[in-house]
Amino acid sequence: MITIKDVEHVAKLARLELTEDEKELYTKQLGDVLKYVDQMNEVDTSNVKPMTQVIDFVNVMREDKVTYDLTKDELMANAPEVENGFFKVPKIN
Repeated sequence: MITIKDVEHVAKLARLELTEDEKELYTKQLGDVLKYVDQMNEVDTSNVKPMTQVIDFVNVMREDKVTYDLTKDELMANAPEVENGFFKVPKIN
């Protein structure tokens, strides 16, 4: 059973300021949610296969293949500054 103290504690953790009416409302709503969860726990799921997706997806990802479309010189041509073949960036203190 959820109490107003429970709601106040959760509100404090979430840094929420609730009015007295909101505290009473949320106490009832959270209690209703927990009753529903208890009702769900009564369902026999012993023969239900665990799943991660409701829809049976097939892996549509492609195989990773390394390709070199640009040369290093072509890439470095886009850099604002280059030094000794590397990107030159501002020093960070």
